[in-house]
Amino acid sequence: MPKLKTKSSTKRRFRLTAKGKVRMNPAGKRHFLRRRPKKMKRQTRGTEIMSAADSKIVKSYMPYGR
Repeated sequence: MPKLKTKSSTKRRFRLTAKGKVRMNPAGKRHFLRRRPKKMKRQTRGTEIMSAADSKIVKSYMPYGR
């Protein structure tokens, strides 16, 4: 059986934690920041853990991510 390929966009955008949860960068920090509240800009710093339903889809794109 041939090796399975990982989706290239998934490699760049997501990382797995040691327990297998998906870590991602929150959306909404690229442009139009002047019209966003300070609280939103503050909360989108760093990374966050993706919800279980969405992480199930992302994990299907990473066959060798354990």
